[in-house]
Formats: sequence, structure tokens, C-alpha cells
Amino acid sequence: MYSLEPTPLKVSKALAERHRSLRKQLKMSQEEMAERSGVSLGSLKRFENTGKISLDSLLKLMHLLGRLNEFDNLLLVKENPDDIKKLFKD
Repeated sequence: MYSLEPTPLKVSKALAERHRSLRKQLKMSQEEMAERSGVSLGSLKRFENTGKISLDSLLKLMHLLGRLNEFDNLLLVKENPDDIKKLFKD
């Protein structure tokens, strides 16, 4: 199946690569990041190598990086403009 949309695997691997880059910019070892975030070293290594991680562990890592607020806009219910127009009809 071909698609122009990214696959979950590609998205997770891209997130893992960006995470690894951020960790290295902070000059933090995997061991230090695991200890400070409360994520097991094995989970952190698996994430950086494969992109696979539990949501709980990902949130802990993002909290440590000061980027947890980036999740605020995920899965928001979008307002339908037609519903808003109905509020102002006589």
C-alpha cells in the first residue's frame, strides 16, 4: 500500500532521532537521562534505536526536557463552523 502520509513507524523513528539529538545537545548520557527521568535504561535505548516506547515513558522524557507542553494540542476536538453559526441563528 502506497501513501503520501507518514506511517506510524516513520513518525516514531523520526521522534526517536529528534529525541537522541536533543539529549546529545544537552550532553546527557542515556544512563543519566534514564535516571533523571525515571525511565528504564532499556526503554530509553529501545526508543532511541527503534522508536518504540510507552506513552508514560515518552511523557516522562518530555517532562525532563521541558517539552511536555508540546502535547497540549494533540487530539483536540475541532469545532465545526456550522455548529457555531447555529448558535447565532434567530
